[in-house]
Amino acid sequence: MDEWVEKAEADYKAAITLNRRRRDPLPDIVCFHCQQCAEKYLKAYLVVHGTAPPLIHDLQALLNLASAHDASLMVLDPLAGLLNRYAVAIRYPSLTATPADANNAVVALRRIRTVLRRKLGL
Repeated sequence: MDEWVEKAEADYKAAITLNRRRRDPLPDIVCFHCQQCAEKYLKAYLVVHGTAPPLIHDLQALLNLASAHDASLMVLDPLAGLLNRYAVAIRYPSLTATPADANNAVVALRRIRTVLRRKLGL
C-alpha cells in the first residue's frame, strides 16, 4: 500500500502545485494528475483489502471493486466519473481542459483523497 500512496501523493502535489500557477497553469496536466492520484488511492485501497488492482484506469470500475469491501465508497462515484475523462484522452489533442476544469478536478480529487485516506487510516 505504501508505494501506491507515495505515488498518489506525488500526483497530488503535482496537481495542486500546477493548479496554483496563474501564469501558464497547464490545466490538462492538472486534470491528468488528479485522475492519476485518485486511481492510485483506489488501488492502494484494493491492495489493503487483498485485491490485486487491475491494470485499468477506469476510476468507476475501480470504485466498484473497492465498494465490495465498503459500499459507502459509492458516494464517490460522481466524482470518479468526473475525473475518468482525464485518464487518457486529456493527453491527446482531442480533449483540452480549461482552468475551470482543473479547479473542478482538484475539488473532486480532494474529496476522493480525503475519504480514501480516512478509510486507509492515514
